[in-house]
Amino acid sequence: MTHSTGSNRLLTQDLTLGYGDRQVVHEVSVAIPDGKVTVVVGPNACGKSTLLKGLARLVRPQGGVVLLDGEAIHRRPTKEVAKVLGLLPQNPIAPEGVVVADLVGRGRHPHQGVFTRWTAEDRAAVEEAMALTDTFDLADRAVDELSGGQRQRVWVAMALAQGTDLLLLDEPTTYLDVAHQVEMLDLLVELNARRGTTIVMVLHDLNLSARYADHLVALHAGRIVAEGTPAEVVTEDVVRTVFGLDNRVIEDPVSHTPLVVPVGRHVPLAPLQENR
Repeated sequence: MTHSTGSNRLLTQDLTLGYGDRQVVHEVSVAIPDGKVTVVVGPNACGKSTLLKGLARLVRPQGGVVLLDGEAIHRRPTKEVAKVLGLLPQNPIAPEGVVVADLVGRGRHPHQGVFTRWTAEDRAAVEEAMALTDTFDLADRAVDELSGGQRQRVWVAMALAQGTDLLLLDEPTTYLDVAHQVEMLDLLVELNARRGTTIVMVLHDLNLSARYADHLVALHAGRIVAEGTPAEVVTEDVVRTVFGLDNRVIEDPVSHTPLVVPVGRHVPLAPLQENR
């Protein structure tokens, strides 16, 4: 399924990305639906994180272009881009000894000039971000003393404090147990619903992706194999092509979205029964 690239704020045209002589993403054209939640899925080393870095102008194209509001993103000043596009990378690194409140506050830097003082708007944005991510009780603690799950929530708080219209997140549920994964994804979907924030995420869990995404992009070997709604993308054939996994796709009894059931080599197959 393809989309018009006429009015989308963020899109790529024939985008090729790589590192040195190694190409990772090959001539990808994708339009990110405005005001929706898009999830990029695929096996390890298929180019998901590299595509996200390209969308965030962290990797310069070897071919093609990333367009933000109709202009090549790499031609726009960094601070200008940071006012409208936020990024949570896969393995962010905090300055040594920084405490949680200060790290979250750094999300406000794109909105501040060299001599600009901390404003009431900045304070409100930080407080809201910490409230949403349940990190208030960590405010005075050093980030490097936190557990992996706590750190991940703090990094998400910093991204939320940035207050951008576009938010890119690479594995935002990393280090979180399943309850906190669902809580984090609920938070991001609510943010999308309340503020209209356009969200692009890379997720490993295909079933959570199908449950929370408005739009799915399935990558394999640096190319788009399928794109569209979860019902259009999460099919047995696509899952087999993208992940090399024999599977059955049924309806999730809670969300009524596609649910992938892996077929292992040593599990006897029971006949599928119709829902009664």
